[in-house]
Amino acid sequence: MQALFSPGSLVTVAGAVLTVIGSIAYLGDNANLSLPTIFYGIPILLGGLALKSSELPPAARISPSQAFSSLRELPESEPLRKLLADVTRWRYGQKAHLESSLEALKLWDEDEPPQLESVQELDCDGSYGLRLAFVCGAVPFARWQERQDRLGRFFGPGLKAELMQRSAGTFSLDLVTEAIPPHR
Repeated sequence: MQALFSPGSLVTVAGAVLTVIGSIAYLGDNANLSLPTIFYGIPILLGGLALKSSELPPAARISPSQAFSSLRELPESEPLRKLLADVTRWRYGQKAHLESSLEALKLWDEDEPPQLESVQELDCDGSYGLRLAFVCGAVPFARWQERQDRLGRFFGPGLKAELMQRSAGTFSLDLVTEAIPPHR
């Protein structure tokens, strides 16, 4: 159902509708309607098909969006809020979510990149967190473990990263805001 309402699908359907209306108007000898609808319909249809061919759907969101709203709105949760917004939107022209981040962390393989499957919001003793579930691809889990300390710092200040292997080829990355000590 989600793919039906993607921007690429909507543009493709709009272009197809305009093209069909224009074709019917052309066959019915209605030049005032056929010329603009065919003239705009075919390029819009082709543009929609191009979008569909390079479409990357959002990662599945496991937790309901309202469940963690109070923790998500805390100031220290801003990096995770931005990350959540980034991975839960449609992407175009990319092979995987977080492509540039994984390239910078040297956790990227051009032929078989790691794929983000789902994202889950967490409440870790009053701290906000995200659990990102990945399929390793050609990047071994051991390489992720080598960069575990850097992962938290990379995605934002005050974040701690924890890796857990779920099964062969899949793992989860937990990013949790660290408690900020009160000012004295």
